[in-house]
Amino acid sequence: MASNFITSANGIMTLTIASLFDAPITLQNWGTDRAWEQEAVEMLESQMSIDGVLNRGYIPRPVNQTLTFSAASPSLTYFEAIIAAQQSTLTAISLGGELTVPATKRKYTFTNGALMTGSVAPNGGTVLEARAFTIQWEKVFPAGI
Repeated sequence: MASNFITSANGIMTLTIASLFDAPITLQNWGTDRAWEQEAVEMLESQMSIDGVLNRGYIPRPVNQTLTFSAASPSLTYFEAIIAAQQSTLTAISLGGELTVPATKRKYTFTNGALMTGSVAPNGGTVLEARAFTIQWEKVFPAGI
């Protein structure tokens, strides 16, 4: 029997915010259409020499990840706390993260992150709209579970 499951509904993401909370936080009540997404990362630069030789080099780049939550998500209070702490201390709050995807038996560890952008209040439409936050990570390490 094949096990080609690709659901994201049972994905679990935790954030570590050591300077604000004693234990990792499990994020919940994600946005409807997109819960989390990572931008594609350009990992190499290349140059073509004038004599037609292609040269490449690895360039480390940060990873931008956007997390989207329902307007009723209890996780929003944590993001609001990060925003408030950054505003009051005038410094970046360091984050760690872990995303577990049981459907694909994969786990991703995110290191040295910081909240770069975020919705400071919900948008009001017919109902309150989802809120999005972007975290920039230094590195992401994939592993099996």
